[in-house]
Amino acid sequence: MNRRSLLAIALAILPIVALAADPRRDAMLSDYAAEARRLDAGFTAFSPQRGETLFRTAWNGGDARTSSCTACHTANPRQAGRNAKTGRPIEPVAVSANPRRFTDKVEVEKHFLRDCKSVLGRECTALEKGDYITFMAGQ
Repeated sequence: MNRRSLLAIALAILPIVALAADPRRDAMLSDYAAEARRLDAGFTAFSPQRGETLFRTAWNGGDARTSSCTACHTANPRQAGRNAKTGRPIEPVAVSANPRRFTDKVEVEKHFLRDCKSVLGRECTALEKGDYITFMAGQ
C-alpha cells in the first residue's frame, strides 16, 4: 500500500475516532477501570469483545422478555430500538449513531442498574460496564 492510500484511509477514519472520544465518557471509563483494578489486581484493560458478548448473549437470570440487550436495542446497535416491555422507542446505543451515549454518568448508572437487573438478573460489574461502553464506543 502506498503512502497516499494510507493517508486516505487515515483521513477517512479520523472522524470516527474523533466522534468516539468524549471527556465525560473517558472519565466514566477511568472510574470503572479504577474499580475493576480494585476488585482484580490483574485487570489491564476493557475488552470490546467481552462487551459484544455481554450485548449479544441471551442470559437466564433476568426477565424472560429481555434475556439479552438485543431484545430492546436490536442486533445492530446503530439502529433505533424499542423497549420490549413498554414499546417505547429507544435511540441507538452505538456511539457512532448517538454521540451523546455514555456521557451523562447519572443516566448511564440509572440505565445500567435497571437494564442489568432486567437482562442478567443482577447489577453489572465495573468490568462489564467498561467492556460494554468500550464495545459501543467502537460501533
